[in-house]
Amino acid sequence: MNSEVLFTALVLAVGLERVAELVVSRRNAAFSLARGGVECGRGHYPFMVVLHTGLLVGALVEVWMRRPDAVAVLAWAMLALVAASQALRWWCIATLGRQWNTRVIVMPGAARATGGPYRWIPHPNYVAVVVEGLALPLVHSAWVTAVVFTALNGFLLATRIRAEDAALAQLA
Repeated sequence: MNSEVLFTALVLAVGLERVAELVVSRRNAAFSLARGGVECGRGHYPFMVVLHTGLLVGALVEVWMRRPDAVAVLAWAMLALVAASQALRWWCIATLGRQWNTRVIVMPGAARATGGPYRWIPHPNYVAVVVEGLALPLVHSAWVTAVVFTALNGFLLATRIRAEDAALAQLA
């Protein structure tokens, strides 16, 4: 089996993980909204969906069209980072429980998370997103996708974190 096929399987697995996230997110968003939750920062959400879909599609297109050589040492290191980012993401989801979703929804009276990875960093899920966005394409040397996603994601996260911090300030 060639490296492009293995990389495609990896990207498809990450895509399936995203579907699982969306299922959890939709359920949790409905839970929060039913209890008076308020969504903030809706305007950037469609761009986020397109960007994250573009990461997966872009990595596959780049690998299959440009045919970069997979560098074994880089591939294994980046694969470890992808796995670590997934573990961090699901730690965030487990820590936030019913309050976690892919939108910015705050429930009146809810406490701000201070456990799990939130003990050390205010937005650990975004650390996972940044690491994965760089590492996933680099598993197969798709550096164009890694650079483009990382740059665009930087702009998105600046907007997203401002919206999230403003929403979380309402909890205090």
